[in-house]
Amino acid sequence: MEIIMKKAGFVFMIMLSLTACEKFEIRGFVTAYEQVNERFDQSMDWNAEHPYREIVVDEDDYSIFSMGDSHVGSTRNLDIFFNECISAGAAAVVFAGDFTTGHTEDYDLFYSHLPDHEVLPYFAIVGNHDLYFDGWKKFQQLFGTSSYMFTVKTPAATDLFICLDSGSGTLGSAQIQWLKNLLKEERQAYRNCILFTHNNLFRIRRTFSTNPFVEEIRELADVCVRYEIDMVITGHDHQRNVVTFGNTVHVTMDALEDINKDPTYLKLNINQGQLLYQFSSVQ
Repeated sequence: MEIIMKKAGFVFMIMLSLTACEKFEIRGFVTAYEQVNERFDQSMDWNAEHPYREIVVDEDDYSIFSMGDSHVGSTRNLDIFFNECISAGAAAVVFAGDFTTGHTEDYDLFYSHLPDHEVLPYFAIVGNHDLYFDGWKKFQQLFGTSSYMFTVKTPAATDLFICLDSGSGTLGSAQIQWLKNLLKEERQAYRNCILFTHNNLFRIRRTFSTNPFVEEIRELADVCVRYEIDMVITGHDHQRNVVTFGNTVHVTMDALEDINKDPTYLKLNINQGQLLYQFSSVQ
């Protein structure tokens, strides 16, 4: 009986260490030292000194490439992905979290493989694995912020892209309020609005790893309807999936990591204002 209780206690602690919220979070090792509101405040401080980026394209048709869960490590798929982004003339690329394991050397390896920012503008969002081993400090050193917006301006209109930090399994109260205020003040000025974050809201399999809170899913669903969010793009679950809820398309990407048997990334094509997407294999 004692052995069973010890095993149960161990499993319980592992579950707690992989599930985080604002009010309770085990810090260190495989969780963040900073809670989500702390990271959000630090991101806002960085944003205050660095204006949001506007990408200007010559035609109304353009593409944004996105990938998640490369878990560097090794970089074969990552290099193929970057080469295809550049060859296709992507306007920008978004890393939807878990592109490292949180180790400093993995961040450095990932960063060393990035194309020049002027050749291929890139935008990063922190995932739960990126926070492991005190990884947020390295993320912030390299990328500055995980909660921000950027825009793509075409001759016909401008589209809004919002990146959100869900690395702890929750956006947190401060970030949600920021998102609401941003959409209330800015949404009507833009043609399309796309959200990027790591933690997927809709699951096709059970997992103990940083599941979103039901109340937060309801609130985000309301935000998507109220402010006419066209698409939400996420990773985390390592299985691609598409769900339409109201008028919002929720796209979950699979893992780009080298050990994946069928790794893909996402091509988001804006064609005369219409959003089209496809999963592309790196094989």
